[in-house]
Amino acid sequence: MTLEGKINELNERRQKVMMGGGDKAIEKQKAMGKMTARERIDLLLDANSFHEYDMFVEHDARDFEMDKKKLPGDGVVTGAGTVNGAPVAVFAQDFTVAGGSLGIMHAKKITKIMDYALKMRIPLIGINDSGGARIQEGVNSLYGYGEIFFRNTLASGIIPQISVILGPCAGGAVYSPALTDFVFVVDGVSKMFITGPEVIKTVLGEEITMEDLGGARIHSEVSGNAHFFAKNEEECFAMIRRLLTFIPWNNTVKAMTLEPAEPKNEYDIEKIVSDDPSLPYDVRDVIRAVADNSDFLEIQELYARNLVIGFGRMRGQTVGFVANQPNEMAGVLDVDSSDKAARFIRFCDAFNIPIITLVDVPGYLPGIDQEHAGVIRHGAKILYSYSEATVPKITVIIRKAYGGGYIAMASRHLRADFVFAWPTAEIAVMGPEGAANIIFRKEISSSENPEETRKQMVNDYKKKFANPYVAAAKGYIDAVIEPNETRSMILHALEITANKHISMPSKKHGIPPF
Repeated sequence: MTLEGKINELNERRQKVMMGGGDKAIEKQKAMGKMTARERIDLLLDANSFHEYDMFVEHDARDFEMDKKKLPGDGVVTGAGTVNGAPVAVFAQDFTVAGGSLGIMHAKKITKIMDYALKMRIPLIGINDSGGARIQEGVNSLYGYGEIFFRNTLASGIIPQISVILGPCAGGAVYSPALTDFVFVVDGVSKMFITGPEVIKTVLGEEITMEDLGGARIHSEVSGNAHFFAKNEEECFAMIRRLLTFIPWNNTVKAMTLEPAEPKNEYDIEKIVSDDPSLPYDVRDVIRAVADNSDFLEIQELYARNLVIGFGRMRGQTVGFVANQPNEMAGVLDVDSSDKAARFIRFCDAFNIPIITLVDVPGYLPGIDQEHAGVIRHGAKILYSYSEATVPKITVIIRKAYGGGYIAMASRHLRADFVFAWPTAEIAVMGPEGAANIIFRKEISSSENPEETRKQMVNDYKKKFANPYVAAAKGYIDAVIEPNETRSMILHALEITANKHISMPSKKHGIPPF
C-alpha cells in the first residue's frame, strides 16, 4: 500500500473512532440535552489545541459476548491541550459508547493521562459521563477504579484536579470526583449517587427521583459535594476556564499575574458595614471593596452560606478569601461551614496562595443537632487547617469575634502573620449581653430594678471588653485600622510576607480530625 493509501486508512480509522457509538447514540445523547465527549473538550480548551492520545485502544474483554463488540476508544477520550494558553491534561467519558462504562482498558487510558499530568506537572480535568463499572468485566472494573483513586490521592496537592459531572456518576465512580479539588455540576444534567433510586426502592421501599437523590442542586446546596453550579454546559466550561486563571498549574509555581487594578468605586467599604452591630451586611461586598477590580470568584456559593470562600487578586496576584457571612445565620460557624473552610484553606496552603480572613463571628452554633452532628470534630478541622498552613495568613476583624470562633478564624494564636481590627471590633469570650448576665448575675437579681441594672452592666462590659484595644494591648492585634485602610494594610502585609518561610516539626504527616 502506498503512503497515500496508508494515510487514507488512518483517516478512516480516526473517523470511525470519532463517531463514538454512532449516529443513533449521538442523537440520543443530544436528546438528553448533552454534548458529545469531543464537543465538550473543544468547548473547554483553546481552539485547535487538543491532541488526542490512545485513540485506537480497544477493550480486551471476552465474556458475555464482549469479544463481538466494538467499543471505539473504549468509551473515553484522553489527551492534552491548552486553556488560556497553558497546557492541561483531560479525559472525557463518552456515554455514546457502552454508556461510558468503565472497563480495564478504559481505566488504563484514564490512569495513563493522570500519570502524564502528574509527571508534567499540569492540571488534570476529568469529564465524567458514565453508567459506572462495566459489569461484564467484573473485578477488572473495580481494579480500574482503585487505580484511579490511588492516583487522585498521589496527585493531591501537587497538581490541581478538576472534575466535571455531565451525566450519571454512580457507585464507585463518585469517589474519584470526591478526591479531586473542585467539582462542577450542571443543572438537570449532573447526577451523583452511591445507590440509585431502584436500589433505594427495593431496600427501603421509598420512591425517589434521581434528581432529588443526587442532582446538581442537591450536591451544591445540601451535600456540599459540588463546588460550582452551572445552568448549562457552556456556562460550566466558561467557569472552569475562569477558575484556571486564579490557580497555579502546580505546587511549585504561582498562578498567572494580572495587571493590578483598584477596586470599583461602587464598593465603599465604610458604607457596607452598618454602625449597628445587630444589622447584617453582605461580606462579599467587603471582599469586592478590597480585591483588584472588585473581582471575586466564590466557591461553594450555595452551600453553608454562613461562610464565604473564594479567590480574588491583590496587586495582580491570587489570594484566597475566607469570611464569615453576617447575612446568613449571623456568620456563625457550624459543621458544614467548618468543613467548607478547612478544605479551602488546605488547598490554598498546598498551592502557595496567601489567605485573607475577614472575621465577624459570634462563635460556634449551639444546639443538640450540632452537637450530635459532631461540631466538636468538624469545628476542629478549621483550627487544624489554619494552624497547619504555612502560607501568608492575614486577618481582619470587622465586628464580632467571640469565643472559639475568634480563635478559629485565623487568630494570632493559630499563627496568623498579621491581625488587624476595625474600631468596631468586639473581641471577647462571648457577647456583652450573655457575659453580663453571667458575671453580674447576683447584682442584677438583687437590684431593685433588675432590667435597668442589667443594661448598665452590659454597657460597662462593652466599654471594657467589646472593643479591639484590650487585645491590642496584649499584642494579639497588630493594628487597629480605619475601614478605608483595609486594602492598603492587606497589601502591606502581603508585601512583607512575600518571602515567608517557616519550618514545621519533622513528621510523616499530621492526623486531622477527619
